[in-house]
Amino acid sequence: MRIPRSPRLLRLAVATGLASIGLAAGGTGGALLATQIAGTEAVAGLPFGLVVAGSAGGAVLLSWLTVRIGRSRALAGGYLLGVIGCVLVVGASIIESLPLVLVGSLLLGPANASVFLARYAGADLAAEADRGRAIGTVLFAAALGATLAPNLLGPSGAVAAALGLEPFSGLYLVGFVSFGVGMAILVTDAAPVLRTPPLTPLAVGRRLPPAAGLVVLGAANAAMVGLMAVAPVHLADRGHSLGLIGLVISVHVMGMLMPSPVTGWLADRIGPGPVAAAGGALLVAAGLWAAVGDQADWWSATGYLVTLGLGWNLAVIAGSAMLTAGLSPAQRPRAEAAGEVVMGLTAAVGAGAAGMVAAAGGWPALALAAALVGGLALTGITYRAASGTVDRSFRPLLRDG
Repeated sequence: MRIPRSPRLLRLAVATGLASIGLAAGGTGGALLATQIAGTEAVAGLPFGLVVAGSAGGAVLLSWLTVRIGRSRALAGGYLLGVIGCVLVVGASIIESLPLVLVGSLLLGPANASVFLARYAGADLAAEADRGRAIGTVLFAAALGATLAPNLLGPSGAVAAALGLEPFSGLYLVGFVSFGVGMAILVTDAAPVLRTPPLTPLAVGRRLPPAAGLVVLGAANAAMVGLMAVAPVHLADRGHSLGLIGLVISVHVMGMLMPSPVTGWLADRIGPGPVAAAGGALLVAAGLWAAVGDQADWWSATGYLVTLGLGWNLAVIAGSAMLTAGLSPAQRPRAEAAGEVVMGLTAAVGAGAAGMVAAAGGWPALALAAALVGGLALTGITYRAASGTVDRSFRPLLRDG
């Protein structure tokens, strides 16, 4: 299996890997901090829901910036907003303000968008036949940082406590540093500016392409985010320590991102449709396992969360390849932004509803709902690539002028 290599791809991968350490702040840290401040599990999904909503809006913003200042500097701008968001949440933990936690979580969204849009930047640096592997290479780099991040829950909490801060805010201190370093690496990159009309929020709503790639991306992200928005609280309620919760979530993140080079190779070799369908099957299996498994057994929790991560990995890499197949570099930012908006909006709904579903019907009800939504990714098997042409469903989205 050959991995595409270039100095700029390496630079991008390093920046993405370092910035991805901050991903745990909005998910793991946000759920725990919001629950503690509000005193109820019903708000557990709100911070992550706002992160993914901010990620959707951030995707549009980054698309707009890409055609004006270049892709690398646009990604750096997303990291800058993440730095500001981390500062706000740490301040919110001091004054115990849930609204400020939510505002800071919203600003973390563009930073998360930068981490995941970097996969398309990697694809731009590869030949058409290697795009899946380039996407996988960047996501693998993200895996290295994102896998480390949940394990910092305990140590960062100790640092925060030593500074007189709420321990659950420790991951936001980590995010402040990691997003800042990622921004510094990318802001000096002199990437060429793409000259094409930008994507606006109105254009996203009016011209959303009815493509299988969008269904796959939205379903996979909604299922994964919905379950993971409540998972840290669910594990804590079962008496597991912060260190063990961080370990379990870090293994889940490994399943999400570590297989990316192999998944990208498979998407290039056999086509993204079968890979997406396999991802959907794993998402269904993860939800069913979570619903019927032993809720007190952390080995069982690790198993279904790893399966969830693997399903997400297959579906997202395949869906990303579907979304940009046959497009020129100047056309891609629009399609990419549409995909990120769909991922963000569907995940925002899933995360926002997750806490309420768990509070009303318990963890098994939430797990079954995630399985049902994740099963929509099976529709990826209907995708058929048109060699050398652009799918007609993209033409309204890509029309210039």
